[in-house]
Amino acid sequence: MTRAPATAKLNLALVVGPARPRGRHELTTVYQRLDLADRVAVAAAARLRVTGFPEDTLVRGALEELAAAAGVPPRWEARLTKRIPVAAGLGGGSSDAATALRLANETLDEPLPAGELHTLAAKLGADLPFFLTQGPQLGQGDGTELTPLELPQDYWVVLVLPRGATKQSSGAVYAEFDERDGPKGYRNRLAELRRALRETKRARDLARLPPNDLASSPLAAELLARGAFRADVTGAGPAVYGLFQHLESARAARAALGGRGRTWLTAPTWYG
Repeated sequence: MTRAPATAKLNLALVVGPARPRGRHELTTVYQRLDLADRVAVAAAARLRVTGFPEDTLVRGALEELAAAAGVPPRWEARLTKRIPVAAGLGGGSSDAATALRLANETLDEPLPAGELHTLAAKLGADLPFFLTQGPQLGQGDGTELTPLELPQDYWVVLVLPRGATKQSSGAVYAEFDERDGPKGYRNRLAELRRALRETKRARDLARLPPNDLASSPLAAELLARGAFRADVTGAGPAVYGLFQHLESARAARAALGGRGRTWLTAPTWYG
């Protein structure tokens, strides 16, 4: 079997505009990989089989779509080892699916070219193409149009998944966003995001990025009070992150917030 990490992601910024003609909203986001990762192993097999995570649908669906695109039967075994919390806004399912796509594609006699694999991933989910890339990326359009970013990587990340929090469906989150007239001012917020990216030279400069348009949490204020230079919700939540300059401060914040939910201490990473 061929094995690879399937990393979690942060949305260091998420600016959302109006709905596009096919339903997905116009958005601009800053994707950053994290060292927190699932493990995915893929090998050729007599039939399609996904083990390790009974609730999986994304990996199976991705491999079925790859087989259809390549004109071959879906004959792979994929084994998942989960570490990323499910339905938390950290992209674990999308990362697993993209990693399985990449590994399975490499087993084909005629692998799909990178562009075709990107297009296939984009059909499966807005986050999937990011996990086929390396390094931070600016996601535009519906999040699948990617441009590499040079961003500082020298900081620590504390993640908090609030106790009792449940993830709403993407449809419900975006419906609430539309109901509160969220798309209004999108261009101004986008200009603010672009300006902040131009001015980002050091890790602390990431504090200038605009806040998440879709979700917020009081835990962000607690992380800031405990030394984070930036804190926000990632994706549609409910996971909250805090960025810390010093490991000691990150460890202390994680310990202090341990009673509020599950916590992790991790760091940025460039590769999957």
